Amino acid sequence: MSSRTTPKVAVLLGGPSAEREVSLSTGRACAAALRDEHFEVVEVDAGSDLYNDLRLASPDVVLNCLHGRWGEDGCVQGMLEWMRIPYTHSGVLASALAMDKQRSKDVFRSAGLPVVESVIVDASAVRAAHVMAPPYVVKPNNEGSSVGVYLVQSENNGPPQLDDAMPEQVMVERYAAGRELTTTVMGQRPLTVTDILTTGWYDYDAKYKVGGSTHVVPADVPSEIFDLCMDYALRAHNALGCRGVSRTDFRWDETLGAKGLILLETNTQPGMTPTSLSPEQAQAVGISFGALCTWMIEDASCNR
Repeated sequence: MSSRTTPKVAVLLGGPSAEREVSLSTGRACAAALRDEHFEVVEVDAGSDLYNDLRLASPDVVLNCLHGRWGEDGCVQGMLEWMRIPYTHSGVLASALAMDKQRSKDVFRSAGLPVVESVIVDASAVRAAHVMAPPYVVKPNNEGSSVGVYLVQSENNGPPQLDDAMPEQVMVERYAAGRELTTTVMGQRPLTVTDILTTGWYDYDAKYKVGGSTHVVPADVPSEIFDLCMDYALRAHNALGCRGVSRTDFRWDETLGAKGLILLETNTQPGMTPTSLSPEQAQAVGISFGALCTWMIEDASCNR
């Protein structure tokens, strides 16, 4: 940090990933909140000249509000480490691991956390035939926010005809039925559990459009399931080596009790949009959005 009384914060937002629009919304909301908390804030759209843009901005700390590839997968984190600018959220290794869904599952399995069967295969093979018995899900191995997710429910429909924009290799994952639950971890504190209610698949629109989903906070689930979500989220956070704020998503088949709780993935840079889950969970336990953003700045460092 510099000798300024209040640190100058560069909010990284936008970027080139498929989640650019969500990142812009997250970044603008966080920038406004930090200004309300009397921080000096500059918004930096993460383009191809990001290194020079940050040099010109000369911030004391970076609030990383990027989502998706480049901003969430260790790339920007590595640049910030090299520039020695303290930054928020997870470091290089944890970011890269969490963004790679298959490798993060390997980490979760080694930590004794429940995950579903999945394989990495060529997209051409997925288009040609079912690579596992339906129902299953096809998704990019390294994107988030339900970008490019296909739910294959029945053999009668044939294999999915994936969009040409899908990568050459994709993840095929056994579909986990049940309720959508999620828990945010702030430092070493799991906050609460949210039950996400939608009329269909929890896709990109359900996540980010107003009215796309209903959030029940805290979730109305048995105490055993609530406590397991809190425990699993913290264990996932630590197994990956996460820092700052993360959010872990679950599916729970209530007909199976505790055995029906499955860990889907951990998001190292949860959204901070008006409909986002993590700020809502913080609010539910008495942490305002401004206080959450301030905590992230105070938690920022290098060597994460």
